[in-house]
Amino acid sequence: MGGGLIGRSWTALFLAAGRSVRVYDPDPAAEPRVRGAVGEAWPVLQQLGLVTTDDPEGRLSFCDDPREAVAGAGFVQESIPERLPLKHELYAAIEPALAEGTVVASSASGLTLSELQQGWSDPGRLVLGHPFNPPHLIPLVEVMGNDRTDPGVVAAGRAFYESVGKVTIEVRREVPGHVANRLQAALWREAIHLVEEGVATVEDVDTAVSSGPGLRWAVMGPTLLFHLGGDDGGLATFCERYADSFNRWWDDLGTPRLDAETARRLVDGLAASRPGDHAELVARRDERLAAVVAATHGSDDGSR
Repeated sequence: MGGGLIGRSWTALFLAAGRSVRVYDPDPAAEPRVRGAVGEAWPVLQQLGLVTTDDPEGRLSFCDDPREAVAGAGFVQESIPERLPLKHELYAAIEPALAEGTVVASSASGLTLSELQQGWSDPGRLVLGHPFNPPHLIPLVEVMGNDRTDPGVVAAGRAFYESVGKVTIEVRREVPGHVANRLQAALWREAIHLVEEGVATVEDVDTAVSSGPGLRWAVMGPTLLFHLGGDDGGLATFCERYADSFNRWWDDLGTPRLDAETARRLVDGLAASRPGDHAELVARRDERLAAVVAATHGSDDGSR
């Protein structure tokens, strides 16, 4: 459901994994954009060992009616714009057309599961299935259900994602932004604070992440990495050694707001670094991401 940036990426991944995919998007220009995106993503999906079948075009179709798109489907990925009235309208249309046992997952990042459930008569088959852009490259999917979700639906959603090469975590309590977006927001908040305080430029703060701890985070999470920083004593020793330092840093962290003036300062700072053409940057990002994913999430047989 939805042929935008996220929906196109999902489509490429599902086709690579050998699934048949129907796409619904009311925009007449959606079909050429989706087909073009699949073609662009295919080489990197092959490079990562995620292509399990040939002829993606033969398993890709487009529907003018969302009910036709979901009829008989075993899994539905909803990735339409994050406006609740639009999502609720779509859910009301497709709910009667769903086959028994179909799992519906929303890519929503800024909306909560309880807000999404308000568009359903029976939300038992709906889960949050939040990816990271671009979904065909970044392995993580955050999956969430709650007390209105039917038993086994979260497990079924995770099993499907893992069958197409994803890595899943379960969000166990509803909070705005889920898990990984909150971590990103915390880091970016301090990055903005450092720029506003004149500690470093936008370019240098970005470099500090990408050429510093960002490299470690691609391999292991922060708690496990700090465990390794405690020598033979592990995390307990690390906490004992560095508690005072971390408490001092935390006390000094900033709390900027992403207002118009802050946004302008960031935009100007990025422009000063002359990062390059947008399409060029996307291609560079995807090429480097593919190499990182292959190195950190690959295996001898090419699977994640």
